[in-house]
Amino acid sequence: MLCWRRKAQRRFAGMMAIIERRARAKVNLSLHVTGQREDGYHLLDSLVVFADFGDRISVEESAELHLNVSGPFAEGVPTDARNIVWQAAAAIREANGITRGARIKLEKNLPHGAGIGGGSADAAAALDALSDLWDVPPLSPVAALKLGADVPVCMAAPVPQRMQGIGEDLHPVPHLPEAALVLVNPRIEVPTGEIFRRMKRKHNPAMRRVPEGMTYPAFAEWIAAQRNDMTDAACEIAPVIAELLAALNQQAGIHTAVMSGSGATCVGLCPDLETAKNAARALQTAHLDWWIAAAPMAR
Repeated sequence: MLCWRRKAQRRFAGMMAIIERRARAKVNLSLHVTGQREDGYHLLDSLVVFADFGDRISVEESAELHLNVSGPFAEGVPTDARNIVWQAAAAIREANGITRGARIKLEKNLPHGAGIGGGSADAAAALDALSDLWDVPPLSPVAALKLGADVPVCMAAPVPQRMQGIGEDLHPVPHLPEAALVLVNPRIEVPTGEIFRRMKRKHNPAMRRVPEGMTYPAFAEWIAAQRNDMTDAACEIAPVIAELLAALNQQAGIHTAVMSGSGATCVGLCPDLETAKNAARALQTAHLDWWIAAAPMAR
């Protein structure tokens, strides 16, 4: 007897069901590096939220696995076993003894290697859609962790999470106030491994507990008091990140700005979507070569 809850989003092409999922951008509003294990993995303590914007996944029945990639950031994305979406499909298929395939379509709206979990969000969305398509249990977080450290937290989207350990220790946080996000990326990739190598301190204090019942001003103040311990190293590799943070902090309506993940995307926190859109328009006018998006913060 099946006991997992379905979140089906289906449409039909003829008699063929097409199952769709959103792969929301993952945003680290804080990212404290608290240690390093003997096997080299770094220990993190992070508040992860999700922008109500991202990539899109659709799946339908097929005899074999197929992956098609479209969208503004499709160029250069592999459509074979090098792609994490393909790897996710192979993992859930193997875990459940599935022999049939799926036709997977990925619409890439998020930049690559941007610190906002684009690939991990895609994998998580694909796992959820394929679980529905093939009528099998979802892949466990432990198994999903093998695909990437951010995949388990992206499987929890859109609920904000405190993410600890190497990405496997997840806990929903108290209800957060309404807010919006301005995401800015200079269209460059920053290698995470190089950031960890350059970090001067890898044993830092943990994140403070997320308070209950915060208003937006209290939330913005709380975020401003946290850290992303990768920021200094990232700015050494890509000085433009400091420029992004300064531009966001100078923009009217943005109360604090942080780098997400290992960069290079930086994120400004706003009280509402209209304020975020105004800030995004002003930034885009001044920086035509940057990728900029405004979106509500999912709660």
